[in-house]
Amino acid sequence: MPTSVRRRRGWLTALSILVTLLVPVALVLVSVRLVMTETYLVLEYNKPDFPPDFYGFTLADRLHYAPYAVQYLLSNAGIDYLGDLKLPDGGRFYNGRELAHMEDVKKVTQAALGLLGVALVLLALVGAVLARSADGRRALRQGLFGGGLLMLAILAGLLLFIVVNWDSFFTDFHELFFANGTWVFDYSDSLIRLFPVRFWQDTALTVGGLSAFGALLLMAAAWWWARRERG
Repeated sequence: MPTSVRRRRGWLTALSILVTLLVPVALVLVSVRLVMTETYLVLEYNKPDFPPDFYGFTLADRLHYAPYAVQYLLSNAGIDYLGDLKLPDGGRFYNGRELAHMEDVKKVTQAALGLLGVALVLLALVGAVLARSADGRRALRQGLFGGGLLMLAILAGLLLFIVVNWDSFFTDFHELFFANGTWVFDYSDSLIRLFPVRFWQDTALTVGGLSAFGALLLMAAAWWWARRERG
């Protein structure tokens, strides 16, 4: 086999693998972005079995205050955007520890959204390069299908871990991104009253479900594309 052919096949394989690795990143982060909306908050808080706040927040209170947290994370606003929030009695809605944590969460959120942008741009560029030839399109389809499979495999492992030990998953996740102890709050703190454990359990399952759905769509699209190319 000529050296040029081997080199070309090597590049196609490398780009296909890159697509496979980028797909799970893009699917998970797109899913995360989809749940960071007021629509998701409305759906979540209106679930019949969503736990009430024993310290007094009503459904209307949660729907009023929770969007501020999401808007802060997605905007360029400073921490005063949350720091200026007041309880109905005039007290501060968030205490100092909660505000410090939200600043940390914003850094992680902005980094994740930046990574999403990079992943989508790379996928678009690699896709455009591979789509220029029949061999490239085959490599692209293999990358998309493989990325879908990889996503499903990762989700299966995570689901098993979450079902067996949610507390460990929740703790490990936070310790990966935040300094030890900075994300632990009292049940009476506003962050816990707005976003109890049930909220995060549902959100993890929702992100996983959306990611799995996206993976299956990509795999189906790659399979359909391959059949169409074969005529």
